[in-house]
Amino acid sequence: MAQLEVDLVAADGTIWSGEARMVSAPASDGEIGILVGHTPVLSVLRRGEVRVTPADGPVQRWVVEGGFLSVDDDQVTVVVDAAEPSPQTSAR
Repeated sequence: MAQLEVDLVAADGTIWSGEARMVSAPASDGEIGILVGHTPVLSVLRRGEVRVTPADGPVQRWVVEGGFLSVDDDQVTVVVDAAEPSPQTSAR
């Protein structure tokens, strides 16, 4: 099954990188969800929570201060100003 290749980066380096089934992020005009096969998009991010559902393992969550998200050919790049692990956890 095809997967997304995800890179979540901040100014000080890579926060998370790997294969995922889904990425959700706080776009400036509302939540955006990315699945395999999503059309290319570039979106500005606002403060909120980025969620990555890895190919295996629990959902990973970070509170971000803004940035942008780029999607092209199942490659998702999320560049943020700052990120901290979210206090919420998931057992999905």
